[in-house]
Amino acid sequence: MRFAHRRPSLPNPQPLTPDPYDPDAVPLVILPPHHRLPWRGFCIRATRSDGANVSTLAVIPARLGATRLPSKPLRLLGGVPLIIRVWERLSAMRVADEIVVATDAESVADVCRHAGATVVITSAAHPSGTDRVAEVSAMRAYAAHDIVVNVQGDEPYIPHAAVEGAAELVEHGGFEMATAAAPDDDAILASPDVVKVVTDDARRALYFSRAPIPFLRDRSDAAVRAALVRRHIGVYAYRRATLARLVALPPHPLEISERLEQLRALAAGIAIGVAHVPRLAEGGIDTEEDLALANARWPHEHPAHISQPQS
Repeated sequence: MRFAHRRPSLPNPQPLTPDPYDPDAVPLVILPPHHRLPWRGFCIRATRSDGANVSTLAVIPARLGATRLPSKPLRLLGGVPLIIRVWERLSAMRVADEIVVATDAESVADVCRHAGATVVITSAAHPSGTDRVAEVSAMRAYAAHDIVVNVQGDEPYIPHAAVEGAAELVEHGGFEMATAAAPDDDAILASPDVVKVVTDDARRALYFSRAPIPFLRDRSDAAVRAALVRRHIGVYAYRRATLARLVALPPHPLEISERLEQLRALAAGIAIGVAHVPRLAEGGIDTEEDLALANARWPHEHPAHISQPQS
C-alpha cells in the first residue's frame, strides 16, 4: 500500500490517523485497492514513463565545522545526538524510499551507524550541504532514485508537510526543484537572519531574500502585505538531474550578495515550487541558546523519546 495526500479524484478514500510526530501534518488517506503499490516503507509513489515507480532518496548532510554551535551533529537533544533526532524524524515521516546521512566526519558516521542509519563519507572540501547531497546522489548505489530530498542535519522539528509537500511538487507538480514556506508575523521582515520568499499564484518562487519582501509602500495596504509574508523552510527536493546541474553551475552574483544558494537556481531559470505549510514549527538549532531551549521543551513535547545522556 502507499500513503498520499487527499486527492478529490480518488474514490472513497479512508482517512488515517495523522502522523503522531507532526500534529500539523497534512491528513493522510489510504488509497483504494486499484491504486495501491507494494512497498516496504509506505511512501508517496508515482509512475515513470517507462512504467517503473518513481523513487525518492532523502539525504541529511552533516558536518562538524559549525562555528556558532561546535560539533553540532553530536550535541545532545533529549539525550541523543542531534543528527540522530533528525534521522528519526525523517524516518518516521515515511516519505522516502531510502535515507542516507552524508558526512565528512568519522565520529558522526560512527554515531549514525550505531543507531542503524545508512551513512556515506563525503568529501571534506564541499562548500555547502547541497554539494554533499549531490555527491551521494551521483553515486552508482543511488542512481536508481529519481527525486532527491535534502533535509538539513540541524532540523529536528522539520514539518512533515514541508518535506512531503516539497517532494510532491517535484513528483506530481511539474517542478524540477521545490522547497517550503510558512506564514509568519511581519516582524520577521526586519531580520536579515530570516529568509523570506514570495511566490506567484501557482506556488512558483519569484524571489528569496533576507530583505523585507514583499515591501510595503503604503501603510494603508498593511493587511494585504501581512497575508503575503512567508518564512522559508530549509528543505529541498530536486529531480536528480537538476541537482547535478545546479551544483555544476558557478555561484551567481545574487547568491553571493544574499548568501542564498537557491538564488543560483532561480538565476539559471530553474523553477522552484514552494509548498505552503499552514503553520510554522520550531526552527532549526544553530546556537547554544537554540539547543538549550530545545532541550528544555523536549521532555514535554516527546515524553516517550527521552534517553539518558551518552557517556
